Order: sequence, then structure tokens, then C-alpha cells
Amino acid sequence: MDYTALLTLPNMKLKELLEHIVQELDDTNLTKQRERYLKEYRDELENYLIHHPEFTEVPSALELYCDKNPSAPECLKYDV
Repeated sequence: MDYTALLTLPNMKLKELLEHIVQELDDTNLTKQRERYLKEYRDELENYLIHHPEFTEVPSALELYCDKNPSAPECLKYDV
């Protein structure tokens, strides 16, 4: 995915977050663990945006998890 296209998103909080991730990934002093974390988080955000183009806020960790694992027990929705 073209990361510069993500930076034109209308949601300012998400735009700022993605800008920060891109800037931090450009840093040559990153540890391998931090680089891996940032890339994984960026990829999760991208996938979330593909599945939820109508987003309004930065997704929580639970929202990202449930997007990847919709059949997980903590992600199931029941009608009562």
C-alpha cells in the first residue's frame, strides 16, 4: 500500500499516528524489536482501514484484534 496516500486521510488523529509511525521507521537507530512492532502495527492499521473505510477514530487494540480474529470469543456479538 502507498503510505503517502494514508497520510491524506481526513481523520487527523489517525493521520498524525501514521505520520509518526512513518517518521519513526525512517530512524536508523531503531532496535529490531521496535521496527518489527511499528511495521506490524502499521499493517494492522492498514488492514483495519481496508475493512472499515468509514472509520472515525483510531481503532483500539481490541478493535484491531477483532478485525483479524472475528470468531474469537471476545469478539463475538450476541443478540439478547
